[in-house]
Amino acid sequence: MQGLSWRAGLRFALSRKAVLTLAAAWLLIGAHGAMAQSTKPALADCPQGVAAGSRCLNGRDSAGAYYWLAVPPDWNGVLVVHAHGGPELGEPKAQRPAADLTRWSVWTRAGYAYAGSGFHRGGVEVRSAAEDTERVRQLFVAEIGAPKMTVLHGQSWGAGVAAKAAEMFAPGVDGKHAYDAVLLTSGVLGGGTQSYNFRLDLRVIYQAVCGNHPKPEEPGYPLWQGLPLDSKLTRAELATRVDDCTGVRKKPEQRSAEQRQRLKTVVDVIGIPESSLIGHLNWATWHFQDIVFKRLSGGNPFSNDGVFYLGSADDAALNAQLARYRFEPQARAAFSADTDPTGRIGVPVLTVHGIHDPIAFVELESVFRDTMQQGGSLDRLVQTFTEDRDHSYQNDAHYVAAMRSLLDWAQGGSKPTPASVAARCQALEPVLEPARNCRFVPGFTPQPLSTRVPAR
Repeated sequence: MQGLSWRAGLRFALSRKAVLTLAAAWLLIGAHGAMAQSTKPALADCPQGVAAGSRCLNGRDSAGAYYWLAVPPDWNGVLVVHAHGGPELGEPKAQRPAADLTRWSVWTRAGYAYAGSGFHRGGVEVRSAAEDTERVRQLFVAEIGAPKMTVLHGQSWGAGVAAKAAEMFAPGVDGKHAYDAVLLTSGVLGGGTQSYNFRLDLRVIYQAVCGNHPKPEEPGYPLWQGLPLDSKLTRAELATRVDDCTGVRKKPEQRSAEQRQRLKTVVDVIGIPESSLIGHLNWATWHFQDIVFKRLSGGNPFSNDGVFYLGSADDAALNAQLARYRFEPQARAAFSADTDPTGRIGVPVLTVHGIHDPIAFVELESVFRDTMQQGGSLDRLVQTFTEDRDHSYQNDAHYVAAMRSLLDWAQGGSKPTPASVAARCQALEPVLEPARNCRFVPGFTPQPLSTRVPAR
């Protein structure tokens, strides 16, 4: 079916009562690029929110990643390949790609087909996730047929995966790109070497203020490790420790004076809202453990040596008691090679980011802009910003306006501007989200990341 047009492929696929055996599966990319046979996709009831009348299939690919495919009844020939956020830790779960399709079911309601992988490995491994993303695209082509256009969509950590995939699957010998355009939403776009520095900062500031992660009676360890492999600490126990120290889960009036002061110090120095404190500490614990022990053989990619932290009641006293670390060059180089984008993307790229995003700081967009410039791709980048505090999902109108603007550009139309995307959203709003306002801010420019996270 790979040679069929998208319309012919759709008619053929929909006419079959049984699911096709993937004869082309041996061509799909396996783990680490190896060739392996894929399992057969199965027809399934579509997850909640998917356009009525859609055809959905799911399965597990040759590397072990669960995936979902969805084709709406009014498919316009455009495929959206989704790279999800996170990343998840542990073994792959079948529920993850189903939940992603529900969250991003707007693509099917807007007439686009969807393909999404749950990734065959848990943890912070960007290139592997990029390979999984490309594999699910090829699965779609083998099963449904070649779309007329393909957009790679990355959300949160998945935006870094999508940026990497766009670089890795650049034109082959036939001169064609695997993807015609790239949409990055709420992106963690500084790569591992810049995006995660503030979480090391959080660990050292929190420990200086609270001293209970680890507790004094527990074995000590360098905080860049996240957590020793033999630790039995649970997320519930960590949340209790954070609450004991800061009262973060209590109402402000229920906190002691000491808790209020400790909480203020931590969130003011790090520059995060109270509501995200426990989440960021979780990531700076178990995700750091995954990075260090599962990806880098125990090496340290993080540094805060020479950083002077500001924002407390007594900065000199705070800085004098902090733990200090210097990265190991080999570990940092390996982490950078896997997670850092290069900016060498040969197709149009459009980003959407909330100005008040509490998880992926909007200042990461300034890093990505510099990266695209260094990679020679700045003319292929448009960045848009919204007056949003949501990280996981803003609203349908934002994303559909961005997607339609991107597709017009990729098909030879004018390069969009933040103002033109905002105007398009306003035109869509009465149809898609009559109760909500479009919140694009065309004049916004993010500050350098160093204004939010101390440079090192």
